Amino acid sequence: MTALAALALPLATSLTVYKFVFALFTVYTILILLNILISFVPRMPYHPWLRAVLDFITETTDPYLNLFRSFIRPIGGGQLAFDPSPIIALIALGIIEGFVLQILS
Repeated sequence: MTALAALALPLATSLTVYKFVFALFTVYTILILLNILISFVPRMPYHPWLRAVLDFITETTDPYLNLFRSFIRPIGGGQLAFDPSPIIALIALGIIEGFVLQILS
């Protein structure tokens, strides 16, 4: 019975790590999508709690997005410029997620 329990513990731990990493990638993907939606709103009204949420979203996603913005320039100019870097960043994040989850499984 103890040998079976010893085999079940690493399996349960690896499944927990797999679920945790999957959840992290999902939350980060949602944060990037929220950052994209925020960029369409020209001005947000000032409320301390709203500013805190918006700052959290931009501060957690901008370092990753800036990696892609450094070599992918916006298309067009002025107010109607289209920035394809978040789309490329989401595709790259999905590929990285696939590799990491494949390694963990």
